[in-house]
Amino acid sequence: MSDYLVIVESPAKAKTIERYLGKKYKVKASMGHVRDLPKSQMGVDVDHNFEPKYITIRGKGPVLKELKTAAKKAKKIYLAADPDREGEAIAWHLAHSLDVDVNSDCRVVFNEITKDAIKESFKTPRPINMNLVDAQQARRVLDRLVGYNISPLLWKKVKKGLSAGRVQSVALRMIIEREKEIKDFVPEEYWTIKSEFLKDKQHFEGSFWSMNGERIELHSEEEVHNVLSSIKGNTFEVVSVSKKERKRHPAVPFITSSLQQEAARKLNFRAKKTMMLAQQLYEGIELGKEGTVGLITYMRTDSTRISDVAKAESASYIEEIFGKDYLPGDDRKEKKQPGNAQDAHEAIRPTSTLRDPNSVKEFLSRDQFRLYKLIWERFVASQMASAIMDTMSVDVKNGPVVFRANGSKIKFPGFMKVYVEGSDDSVEEKDNLLPEMTEGDQILSKDIEPAQHFTQPPPRYTEARLVRTLEEMGIGRPSTYAPTLDTIQKRGYVSLDNKRFVPTELGEIVFELIEEFFPDIIDLEFTAKMEHELDNVEEGSIEWIKVIDGFYRDFESYLEKAEAEMEKVEIKDEPAGEDCENCGSPMVFKMGRYGKFMACSNFPDCRNTKPIVKEIGVTCPSCKKGNVIERKSKKKRIFYGCDRYPECDFLSWDKPLPRSCPKCDHVLVEKKLKKGVQVQCVNCDYKEAPQS
Repeated sequence: MSDYLVIVESPAKAKTIERYLGKKYKVKASMGHVRDLPKSQMGVDVDHNFEPKYITIRGKGPVLKELKTAAKKAKKIYLAADPDREGEAIAWHLAHSLDVDVNSDCRVVFNEITKDAIKESFKTPRPINMNLVDAQQARRVLDRLVGYNISPLLWKKVKKGLSAGRVQSVALRMIIEREKEIKDFVPEEYWTIKSEFLKDKQHFEGSFWSMNGERIELHSEEEVHNVLSSIKGNTFEVVSVSKKERKRHPAVPFITSSLQQEAARKLNFRAKKTMMLAQQLYEGIELGKEGTVGLITYMRTDSTRISDVAKAESASYIEEIFGKDYLPGDDRKEKKQPGNAQDAHEAIRPTSTLRDPNSVKEFLSRDQFRLYKLIWERFVASQMASAIMDTMSVDVKNGPVVFRANGSKIKFPGFMKVYVEGSDDSVEEKDNLLPEMTEGDQILSKDIEPAQHFTQPPPRYTEARLVRTLEEMGIGRPSTYAPTLDTIQKRGYVSLDNKRFVPTELGEIVFELIEEFFPDIIDLEFTAKMEHELDNVEEGSIEWIKVIDGFYRDFESYLEKAEAEMEKVEIKDEPAGEDCENCGSPMVFKMGRYGKFMACSNFPDCRNTKPIVKEIGVTCPSCKKGNVIERKSKKKRIFYGCDRYPECDFLSWDKPLPRSCPKCDHVLVEKKLKKGVQVQCVNCDYKEAPQS
């Protein structure tokens, strides 16, 4: 008989924690929630203070029975679910199921699964925090009221299997509005003029800056001609040299949203995959003789705070590996937390800086290693000195025309020696050296080249960009982003094109109905205000029932109007432009769980279906008979193959082109780079300049 029973969420954690605590402790896993609202009904009594009706989750009976048996044998029960609202609610449900007094010191929380952190947390158990429970319960009830009232309406009026939710509806709105911006965008013409200059046999580039002392933008070929005709000869005079020293500070450690964004940029991970891998790293990895160890701190957080112990350990590591110069000075100011940050936990960091990525690589899967390396490098860099850049700006003049050249050199790399934050928009900083120049120097221009451009529409949202925008608007919380993006794709409201969200016809129909009948649900300010009120519940400054009641009064009237006035929408199948080879009826496009496919319009009499084939206009380079078509692997990765498969087994991850290599006449393909694509030959060393 064990003296103490500890209940955590997952078996992986249970195994690790039991080893740390010793023989007096028995650690068991609840496998997440044991009670929840029923799936078959709303489970919320709107007439009696929105009282939730909780039941044992189907399939959890044996787990609960095992926990109850263990609880009867234990002197004391500790509830050690995750350290967030969801974890607090799980602990509360367990307390009710196991007859544990919620006001007793039964709740234990820890931000990392290490021996010291676990043992320290058991020295300070506390009662269950009912403010956290109420905050989670309020969100759960609110989402039930929205989902279980609007979804059945959509089933009746549009099609079965649809859903509507607070955060997912706002995310859908943002994607649709961005698509409208793109369609309505009117490009504007503009020009640039660049020149290659020569000074002391060193080449550098400059761009047109001003004319007659005025900074002007070029919008037509006529304006460009006016500038070029004002340049006499190819000699320019240096009229201004500016040298400055600039500091570049490291990015703060990861929070949930920034981890999802950076993993998308640098590792090409979807938000769902990032969170799954982070959960594994948090719960513990078997490290040989060291046993199972949690490698990172809790991964659902909106705080950039770091413990003093972690700071001290990282400082010792940085000094030993890089030297004292790489430690930040006393003048480094910590960035303020975002206004809506709850600051419940630390930032996402390695549990020990000393456990560098290469030391654990053999125990991790490829993707686990890549994510751990990203988290480790980001944290270590955040604790290092700022980089120092020497910058130089030079203005050169010919008559009334001034060109400007900018250069920079990394004087001291600081944190950049370990890690540089990625960006959706810009290129990482590199040395761009200019020759030494002083005012009055004469330099030569070699090639002056004007170039016509057109302004581009705003880009479609990637997962990373959408998460960042939702976070900036105060909509959703760390735990909601990944499931929200997953839901709008599963429902068929959006699709991914080149890793960017595109709304589907179904998504636009659902959005228009919600916009017309439930305007508050997709109102950005209303949703952000609602999130703020739910955070106030967590802080104990407002009762959760008041928040729900305030929302439901208006929502109920919207619901009654929608029930009476919403008309049935018929989504017509789009003709596929070919006939069924089985019965001769027209084929149509349909939307399925895994995207669009072709089906016979004579369903159910004819059940013929087939995938949509996308030809790329290239004859198969292998058999010379078939056409190359675009296909998708089981993991949704695009590849190219012959349409005569299996007779012809030609396959390529790179897109073949309809022209041959000018050197050896073999196939040319488009090779994807980190930034853009490059055309190259599959047989010889022929390559073309990369294109962005």
